[in-house]
Amino acid sequence: MRPAPAAALAIAVTACVGVALSAQQFRSGVELVRVPVTVSGRDGLLVRGLTAESFEIREDGVRQTISAFAEGAPGEAVPLHLGLMLDASGSMEKDIRDAANGAVQFVTALEEAADVTFVDFDSKIRLGRFEPASYEHLFERIRSPKADGMTALYDAIAAYVRSTASRGGQHVLLLYTDGFDSVSRITYSDLLALLRADNVMLYALGYLESASGTERAAGQMRLTSLARETGGDAFFPATLRDLTKAYARILDELGSRYTLGYVSTNTKADGKYRKIEVRLIAAEHKAAKVRTRPGYIATSR
Repeated sequence: MRPAPAAALAIAVTACVGVALSAQQFRSGVELVRVPVTVSGRDGLLVRGLTAESFEIREDGVRQTISAFAEGAPGEAVPLHLGLMLDASGSMEKDIRDAANGAVQFVTALEEAADVTFVDFDSKIRLGRFEPASYEHLFERIRSPKADGMTALYDAIAAYVRSTASRGGQHVLLLYTDGFDSVSRITYSDLLALLRADNVMLYALGYLESASGTERAAGQMRLTSLARETGGDAFFPATLRDLTKAYARILDELGSRYTLGYVSTNTKADGKYRKIEVRLIAAEHKAAKVRTRPGYIATSR
């Protein structure tokens, strides 16, 4: 399974990346709940050109006032920090080269990223941050791991999420894995809680073709749940075409996403989970599908 050339992928998504901000800007220093939103029509195509007035957002059933809005990249005020996570455990031996090539292509195509945090892991976790000027070294790092050892998948995700806690902006994590964990200290439920308390949007690419039917179903469920908890999604490529489509779809979503910001009417940082509901108001978009994170944990940052 070989990815398409980087140039071909970049051409396919160039028109979708870097959509201009609306008049309502995200401002630093304002305590906002930021909600990434993806809208797709009945045909599955992404819906663009909506405004803040197109949306209604509720927190625990209480309507909130949208005080910041962006379509596409929110701009320099809210930089996008990309995370790339590569499963280098022994079970990825057949797929690690394709995963590494795909990661390089993704970085090349996503020009809006301010920097890239690369995490490769087996039973150990290795994390490094690279700015565009050092991408040559990043690509060397991405292509260097050899599949070996056990899998600390949950610990690796947790390590990346914790590394974003003191950094502003938006954080998008692209995860390449077979979806199985064998040695992590953090539990799956605790990892979900950690994701709910942070603003990382997770996209997972699961290589599960060599797994048994039962294992494949379990891996798909876990990865999908983790991704959807953050407003992201999970993909399970089986062919070259599947893989290329997954890359293009993720880039397309990042380029056409909406980011809604609001100051919660509930000012208590009580550590409780708050449910978020986002819907479209206009009648002509009633059939559209809205995907966002289902909620967050209200903690002081």
